[in-house]
Amino acid sequence: MFDAVALRSGGSSAGAETTSAAPARDGDLQRARGAARLVVSGSERGTRLVEVFQQSPLRILFPRARGGSIQEAVLVNTSGGIAGGDRLDLVVEARVGASITVTSQAAERVYRALNAPARVATELKVRAGAKLGWLPQETIMFDGARLRRSTEIELSSGAELLALEWLVLGRAAHGEEMLGGEITDAWRVSNDGRLIWADTFRAADEVFPRLRSRALLSDSRAIGTLVYFGPDIDAHLQLMCEHCPSLNCHCAATVVGGLLIARFAARASVDLKEGLRGLLKRFAQRCGSLRSPEMWSL
Repeated sequence: MFDAVALRSGGSSAGAETTSAAPARDGDLQRARGAARLVVSGSERGTRLVEVFQQSPLRILFPRARGGSIQEAVLVNTSGGIAGGDRLDLVVEARVGASITVTSQAAERVYRALNAPARVATELKVRAGAKLGWLPQETIMFDGARLRRSTEIELSSGAELLALEWLVLGRAAHGEEMLGGEITDAWRVSNDGRLIWADTFRAADEVFPRLRSRALLSDSRAIGTLVYFGPDIDAHLQLMCEHCPSLNCHCAATVVGGLLIARFAARASVDLKEGLRGLLKRFAQRCGSLRSPEMWSL
């Protein structure tokens, strides 16, 4: 840190006293407060927009919208990343007859924080007769980054959802490991107002030196969770079990409360991304109108 030189009132530089500046804190800096809300519904021409709200630095783009029908929405963080103390709130609601995939333009980056965690809150609401794919690209955690992320999902009977969140610990291209910081990644899923699954992954400063143990992440630097809710849940579980051995990563899946839950862990993010890309295409073929994100192929 730099030392501040304080001058007494009416004094000269010769009589200056040197004092230590207060430690810099994320709260002392300008922080991003972004929000986005997307509501879609079905129509005779396909999925249509009902409501779009965006507050900088978040934006929502709609590539290849034809005839008023929306198939894919792309979230963009124009700030170029997430810093300590930032707050991003996202809401996506799919109403009856809608079918849409929501993804991100690129991998999200969470930068080293001074002291305060960034907070990202996502709410997904899928009504009866609607289909929603929530399939953002990876979130890369820099060493010393602090992130508290929550994903709240409200499902209705007759809805279909495929949702994914995944983390990369450290910048592999820079040879970086995540040796400190904070990650809290929480899920809560309810069906018709009843909680059917809740889960939280948490790692803080004192935990990171132990993450490489075999009982925890071992040599895995990319981890992900995928959930599916909808018809033919047993067939989708069978698809997952058949596809997992072909992935260049660890994978396991189960069904809890009518919700399919799959976990992934890989040494490198590129291995996990390649495996997920193939898996999502298989899901898209089986789910019909739920699309694999085109942004993942760019």
